[in-house]
Amino acid sequence: MKSSLKIVVFTTLYALVLYLIYQMNNDEVLLMFLTFSLMIPLVYLLNDRYKQQQHIAHLHEETLKSELNLLKSQINPHFFFNTLNNLYGLAVDKSEDTQEVIYKLSQMMRFTIYEGRKNTVSVNDEIEYLENFIELNVIRYKNKLDINFKQVIEDEKQRIPPLLFINLLENAFKHGVDSQLEDQYIHFSLTTSKSSIVFNIENNFDKKVLEKNKIKRLSGGLGTENLARRLALLFPDKHQYKSTIDDNRFIANVTIDLT
Repeated sequence: MKSSLKIVVFTTLYALVLYLIYQMNNDEVLLMFLTFSLMIPLVYLLNDRYKQQQHIAHLHEETLKSELNLLKSQINPHFFFNTLNNLYGLAVDKSEDTQEVIYKLSQMMRFTIYEGRKNTVSVNDEIEYLENFIELNVIRYKNKLDINFKQVIEDEKQRIPPLLFINLLENAFKHGVDSQLEDQYIHFSLTTSKSSIVFNIENNFDKKVLEKNKIKRLSGGLGTENLARRLALLFPDKHQYKSTIDDNRFIANVTIDLT
């Protein structure tokens, strides 16, 4: 009702002013008034369109943040479910390493819960997290693995997204090491600089065992799908994620352009 009244009052005043100007019989003033009258709704429409675009952009940003948080929350159960299974096996065997595994697992959970919620963490903290994961599995396999982690770090304090590469490392154990009884290896590297982040990983596996495991599992592949989606959200059009299988070797490469 108020809106309709405003429109009526504005229209009446506009018509009155236009009539008075017309009575002045001055074409220049009339032209200026008509031009100004046309500009007002145009400016209003442009301003309204800008506000709409800002609102849409804000909603899009909030949607992306929500999806990223969801993806990061999916990492925790996926990883810790497998780790707790490993811990259960050690407990059943009454291994002397059980206490150390529990401690390392608690350290990793602390990082995941507190640091994993942040948008970025230091390269040094992320490496420490990966190394804890490696040490936990070395204890599990009783040092029978060939693991090589090469690091080329320009600045340890550089900020990067947390928990970005743990899925690839976890899959190397789950689908590679667990599929064979001997000669297992995992070789991976992390290179960081101001302009790029590069992560490479290679591991071997037993094809027959891996195929049997795929049939037994009702679901799988969450880790790599999760990584691909996070990269797409965090670094759209500025990353490459490639994975290949060469005979009994799995090779993956992630390259992120930070320029």
